[in-house]
Amino acid sequence: MNKVYPDAQSALAGIVQDGQTIAVGGFGLCGIPEALIAALRDSGVKNLTAISNNAGVDGFGLGQLLETRQIKKMISSYVGENKEFARQFLAGELELEFTPQGTLAEKLRAGGAGIPAFFTKTGYGTVVAEGKETREFDGEHYVMERALTPDVSLVKAYMADRAGNLVFRKTARNFNPNVAMAGKVCIVEVEKLVEIGEIDPDQVHTPSIFVHRIVHNPTPEKRIEQRTVRTAN
Repeated sequence: MNKVYPDAQSALAGIVQDGQTIAVGGFGLCGIPEALIAALRDSGVKNLTAISNNAGVDGFGLGQLLETRQIKKMISSYVGENKEFARQFLAGELELEFTPQGTLAEKLRAGGAGIPAFFTKTGYGTVVAEGKETREFDGEHYVMERALTPDVSLVKAYMADRAGNLVFRKTARNFNPNVAMAGKVCIVEVEKLVEIGEIDPDQVHTPSIFVHRIVHNPTPEKRIEQRTVRTAN
């Protein structure tokens, strides 16, 4: 099976549709699938539910899809860098399911592992637990969280072989592996594409069984979310 596609547009073709739930990897602007997000914007699909740790920034990352009103709902843990997100939410134009960061990661991991739900202490006694089942275990209170299994996962990896074995780098490894596992279809954008056998099996972070399509983008922008520099002495 040839998993490598010539560009992001063709990798999304026949997969993305209106009304889907789409999970997007990344942590802030680090490790986001830039080309795939841009192609998703250009595809014109709408009424999307987007699962992502954050919502990008104005004009970049998922912020592009907010500006074009292609996202109807966000499932996120941090959205503080996006003014358009805040405006739409406060105006009642965008649905939001706030999820604690660790819980969001576990909801994706559980989805990829075939675990439909789990109990966590996080959020018990707060608005996060409203409408959810709670239980007591060994004298401690827990809230039940359902796993996430998105229709499509968009992932950024540093390297892949042509079979789809993935290697991530540093902060980009925070959410991308869980996003890759959770999706019914996983499309991956990579900086480095190598032949099968060139990646040491012990270095594979996500095995090829989870990956359906690959796009090679050797020169991503990698925009810095907040640039902080020290003045010279």
